[in-house]
Amino acid sequence: MNWKKISRIIVLILVLLLAGFIYWKFYFVFATGTKAGVLNTFQKKGFVLKTYEGKLIQSGFQANVQSNEFEFSVTEEKVAKILLENSGREVQLHYSRYLGSLPWRGMQSYIVDSVYEVRGVNGESIIKPK
Repeated sequence: MNWKKISRIIVLILVLLLAGFIYWKFYFVFATGTKAGVLNTFQKKGFVLKTYEGKLIQSGFQANVQSNEFEFSVTEEKVAKILLENSGREVQLHYSRYLGSLPWRGMQSYIVDSVYEVRGVNGESIIKPK
């Protein structure tokens, strides 16, 4: 084996390792789940890439200084439209968690992909669970 062949193999291994790391960090779904609470804020923001960002206030009492807020991003326009119309209401959301955030996907590592339920001011269900 000559030096050229060895260097090509090393470069190929490094490229594959880098591709695997990028996939693991930014595209591998680490967890999925649901969160429920009152939709505090939901807005489209950003300097160059405008993304939908929101905060959900989770119910319950926290004895320590831990925050009761769930910060998330939304990539789908239909989900964003539902959340924009229901600020201040109680919602139940489904999310996927990634290990890193991408500028075009949002500022958070939690990406909300669907709305399970929206409850009105008096507790009546506006969007019913499927």
